[in-house]
Amino acid sequence: MQRYVYQVVEVREKMLGGKISGDRLEKLLNDRAGEGWQLKTITAAEIKGRVGPGGVEGLLVTFERPVD
Repeated sequence: MQRYVYQVVEVREKMLGGKISGDRLEKLLNDRAGEGWQLKTITAAEIKGRVGPGGVEGLLVTFERPVD
């Protein structure tokens, strides 16, 4: 049976929110693919900000790869 490991990356454009650029997301995907990771899911989420309570809109990007 194949086993996998997972990596979850929080992505947001700016500390105070804002739209996430396609170029930035594309770079993240290509960088992880170069390390052998495969995209599993992209989920919109409220991500805790660095300042104050509450969060900002962002993405949780989940990657997987087989365990060697």
